[in-house]
Amino acid sequence: MKVYISVDMEGISGVATYDQIIRGGRGYPRAQALMTAEVNAAIEGAFQGGATEVLVNDSHGTMNNLLHEDLDARARVIFGSPTAFCMAEGLTSDFDVAFYVGYHAPAGVEGLLAHSFSALFTSFKLNGEIASEASINGLFAATRGVPVGLVTGDDVICAIAEQEFPGVVTVPVKVAHGFQAANSLSPGFAREAIRKSARAAVQGVEKTRLLPVPDRLRLEIGFQNPLAAELLEAVPGVSRISNLVIAREVDTSEELLGMIGTTYELAAVAAKTMFLRESLN
Repeated sequence: MKVYISVDMEGISGVATYDQIIRGGRGYPRAQALMTAEVNAAIEGAFQGGATEVLVNDSHGTMNNLLHEDLDARARVIFGSPTAFCMAEGLTSDFDVAFYVGYHAPAGVEGLLAHSFSALFTSFKLNGEIASEASINGLFAATRGVPVGLVTGDDVICAIAEQEFPGVVTVPVKVAHGFQAANSLSPGFAREAIRKSARAAVQGVEKTRLLPVPDRLRLEIGFQNPLAAELLEAVPGVSRISNLVIAREVDTSEELLGMIGTTYELAAVAAKTMFLRESLN
């Protein structure tokens, strides 16, 4: 039984503010420890449930957040960026189930630190519907024949997961009280709940079903400034549907993740360019 774990930071218990999730922020070192402990709970539960192998993909920001020296020694870890498949890097068809730990609400909804892949994206839709990171990564997993068995994070993403992933086990570790405010379980209580749920998810993997993969994949992303849309418009296949929004249709989940990665990088270039222009004025 092979278990794949993608772990983000915004949906970790005890995390609610920007200074916790950005490298260099005063709260970041503590958030690293909380993130590492929470994924350890999922690893422990997976092995208790019968897993023989666990692979963890550090899926937040620079993707180099976990404290490796404190990580459960039985698991391997993918870290560093950029990678071809971002938050789904390393997921192959020989895995039996995928876990998403520390996930969060998507861009376009009210939720704690809500965004989809980048804070520079003001809107993010797939086939005309708001899409979360869990939704996109679950779609990629489905093309590999891997179901999503566990999702942990805020109340919003857990509700979305229960609607989208048949048979999924969820652990809502906190409830949003604003964009940077939450009512959170204590980290210790959250870890125990995740450990038990991870064990149950492995033991009950036969209850899960793959996320249906649509034939048509149309990605729409909105930005904070028009320069990002201008840069993306030069990418083959991309259309600019408004001053701040671009769209592209792709055929596969691999192309979808590739387009998201390209958009992420070019949006960052646009933001840096705008900052430099402002600083020179």
